[in-house]
Amino acid sequence: MARPVTLFTGQWADLPLAELAPQAKDFGFDGLELACWGDHLDVDRAATDQAYCDGQRALLDAHGLGCWAISHHLAGQLVCDLNDDRSDTFAPETVHGDPEAKRQWAIDTMKQTARAARNLGVDVVCGFTGSPIWHLIYSFPPVSAEMIDTGYQRFADLWHPILDVFDDCGVRFALEVHPTEIAFDIVSAHRALEAIGRREAFGFNFDPSHLQWQGMEPARFIEEFSDRIYHVHMKDAAVTLDGRTGILGSHLAFGAAERGWDFRSVGRGDVDFEAIIRALNRTAYRGPLSVEWEDSGMDREHGARESCEYVKDIDFEPSHVAFDAAFEE
Repeated sequence: MARPVTLFTGQWADLPLAELAPQAKDFGFDGLELACWGDHLDVDRAATDQAYCDGQRALLDAHGLGCWAISHHLAGQLVCDLNDDRSDTFAPETVHGDPEAKRQWAIDTMKQTARAARNLGVDVVCGFTGSPIWHLIYSFPPVSAEMIDTGYQRFADLWHPILDVFDDCGVRFALEVHPTEIAFDIVSAHRALEAIGRREAFGFNFDPSHLQWQGMEPARFIEEFSDRIYHVHMKDAAVTLDGRTGILGSHLAFGAAERGWDFRSVGRGDVDFEAIIRALNRTAYRGPLSVEWEDSGMDREHGARESCEYVKDIDFEPSHVAFDAAFEE
């Protein structure tokens, strides 16, 4: 049986879930990965109100849609971030402008997200961790090893109490490995796992787009963390370096012609998705393939429909026999 293909609703949070669900079914999706903003999932309510969760499930069921994961990237980012004014809109107005108040709100909210997932009947929460050391990425002014060590310890100190609640709820957290997070490539992902004591509640949401533009081979990530791939985003990116454009984006908005890389609708960028499917087959990942659609140059309804078709076409079952087994007598 092929893996379910879902749509991450984060880029569709301007639409009520009751409006998005029938559209997603029409696009061809098997389910939704619910974002915990907009009206798609209120985690504080879902954490304490089983009837509310049953209602959200019933809405999805009415359109033949499943749900295998929920995502709260915005709150997760604030747990370890420096929390300047850029992220005020991620949190309630009562904590705007107060970095530590935003952090405490985020910690409490991520705990509630684990409870919401349990009540909704899903066992994976995707999201971000933020990073206290991302701003040190270039190492100038000079950055000491102790500063980096302190950053990873800070991450662990803040996330252990959150993961305790995840354990209590029987839910796992899947960090989307991504610039501005404590893990943004293969090396930093290993270090994050070590910092958190390799506890089972912490794993990864594999998103190839963020690895692709950094110059990595995304399928290598699956091989390195075969036991920690808790969720998969299908998302594409294209690198367009031409001797003038830069890999760091030049402070240009997504979609700007002079960017050295940008996100693309699935199948229209540089990611080798066949290599990813083969790697997932080798690791026996059977969870959803969730389209996180981002392409500033394309209508999103067109993109969602063609992305769903592309992912269903590229996914295939692993073989359970050797192709030449019939040659033997």
